[in-house]
Amino acid sequence: LGNGATIMDDGGETHIITVNFIVDGSPEKLSCECDAGESVATLRETLSTAWRISLESVVLSYNGETLSDVTTLSQLGVAPGQALDLHVQVLGVVEGSRDESPSGDTQARVGHTSVEVERAKQAKPFLGGYRHAITGVEYHHATAQTASNRKPPDQSKLRERDAQTVVSRNKYQQVTADAATQMQKTGCYISNSPDKIITSLKYETADEYHKRILEKIIILQSYWRRWLAKRYVDGLRRDKLKRDEWEKQEAVRKQKEREDRIKREFDRRMNPNTKEDFDILYHALEMWRQDELKHINSTTSGPERKAALCELLEKEAELIASIGRHKNTAQERNREGEMKAFLEKTAAPKRWFAFDGGVTEMDTPYTLRAQQLRDIYNTLTLKGLSSDERLDVLLTLKSTVKEHDCTLTRDIVQLADREADLLMRKTPTAALYGLRKRIASLFFQYCKTPMFNPEAARHIKIPQDPMSLCNNFYYCRGCCQYLPSTDFELSTNSKVTGHCRSCCDVDNRARARLDLTLYRGMLASIRKEEEAHGDGSRIAFLIQESDLCYLVEDIWGCQSALSASDDPYELTLGRWDSKEQWSPWNCILLTKDEVVGHNRLDDVHESYGAEFIRKVNHRHVLAKNHFSSMPALEKHLEPKIKALPLPRPKEHVISVRVPPA
Repeated sequence: LGNGATIMDDGGETHIITVNFIVDGSPEKLSCECDAGESVATLRETLSTAWRISLESVVLSYNGETLSDVTTLSQLGVAPGQALDLHVQVLGVVEGSRDESPSGDTQARVGHTSVEVERAKQAKPFLGGYRHAITGVEYHHATAQTASNRKPPDQSKLRERDAQTVVSRNKYQQVTADAATQMQKTGCYISNSPDKIITSLKYETADEYHKRILEKIIILQSYWRRWLAKRYVDGLRRDKLKRDEWEKQEAVRKQKEREDRIKREFDRRMNPNTKEDFDILYHALEMWRQDELKHINSTTSGPERKAALCELLEKEAELIASIGRHKNTAQERNREGEMKAFLEKTAAPKRWFAFDGGVTEMDTPYTLRAQQLRDIYNTLTLKGLSSDERLDVLLTLKSTVKEHDCTLTRDIVQLADREADLLMRKTPTAALYGLRKRIASLFFQYCKTPMFNPEAARHIKIPQDPMSLCNNFYYCRGCCQYLPSTDFELSTNSKVTGHCRSCCDVDNRARARLDLTLYRGMLASIRKEEEAHGDGSRIAFLIQESDLCYLVEDIWGCQSALSASDDPYELTLGRWDSKEQWSPWNCILLTKDEVVGHNRLDDVHESYGAEFIRKVNHRHVLAKNHFSSMPALEKHLEPKIKALPLPRPKEHVISVRVPPA
């Protein structure tokens, strides 16, 4: 650097300092010898001249601090003969690749270059490069990995003739085989055996030609029509076979259903279990009594008739007593099932249905208590336990009921102690039947009490709030009791509440002995069909079984209006006009198969005859006369029926007779 002169002091010692230039971003290290009094400005000027860059681009720093131009090397605290490390920061773009420094050392030109990095939108394949030995980072070659810029198309040749004209060319083809003809001549013999003599036929005029073509067409048409007729007949034959097979299957199905129904009714009569089963028994008893009475009246008279009537009365009393015994057995069996069903309801966990169809269940303290009581009751009623097991059950029972002190719990504990004492004395099991039944009955009463089983309050019929008893309770004139409205069965033409369901059942079995099971099923099927129509039909859901019985027996005569079929299990009341809602004045009694075909008719007035329509309208008028007085159905009467010259119904108020206090 500088002029390369060596400075010595008075003692003859030199003031030379070795300066090492460390360039940022370059692995090479530059070094030279400089005088101790050399300034930083001189060093910057020398570096800018040697590297051919501007003076402002060279910045020197020492120990992280930028040096000013007036600072000398001796001021940096370096003794002569020692080395000094200066950091060089070069700003700007370097021109040239490499050059020689004034000191003769090879120096690298260092600079900063702006590079645009294009982020790849997809993973690029490796097409060459290298990997860093220390960090393991892969570097790709820019020439192989960088997408080249496409050359824009030449706009001047887009609409030239060469681009707009279809290129065509001619192609010549040669046959695969050559053929030649040869004539017979002197020295060449050709056989004429394969030759044919062609003579002209009779001349055919245009009329003859068209006539011949017409004859051929007629022949073709005859064969075509024969094929069509044969195919049509084959289709009819197949349809007939399918129809015969379907009729056979339907006959077998109906016969099987009839046999199953008879078998089911026989089982219900032999083993009655429900109220409907006993209604069937009482109805059969009434039919038998009427037949016997008719036979007695037609065959006997005088004293013989009276004796026969007394004998008939005794037989009827015996049959009624037999039915009563069956009824008591069924009630005992049903009561046990109802008790277990009640305990299962109280012990059931809370359930929620999720949006995905799953079910979430949760047990509360009340349900856990109910489950404990249910398990104890099931164990109490379990048969076949040994004496030790029974004693364990009684001990568990006593520990459970002793949580509450009342008359009921004290009675249960007393009976449990009595049974335990009898078990210790080896008492036979048959002698303990009544005692165990009393214990089970009292414990079930304990389980039904909301104080001991809070979950039972949600399932008992008697409400816990006394104020709720003031609403919807009516007085029954038969049993002289106040009962909720659900215990009264009102027909559509009722004016007062009348008797409760229990009193009506007793009166029916004592007098008329009607069996409405058939009409109950018919009414359920009618309501199902009306619900499937989805047109808001409501009258079918207002009438009762007794009303439907009047329609079928008194209005339509228990037979189909079309085929006069009298099988009650095949009959149903369908819509007369399928476009209007079902009602007693818009229905017709048909078989189930006939209803299917009737519903397919677009207009019943065009499909049926005038006489048939007149008979149907007459029955509709009779139904209107009977059902027009219904308070619940009066607002549903159609305007055209109200316009008929018939007496208008009067308004009625349902009154309840309350006995004096």
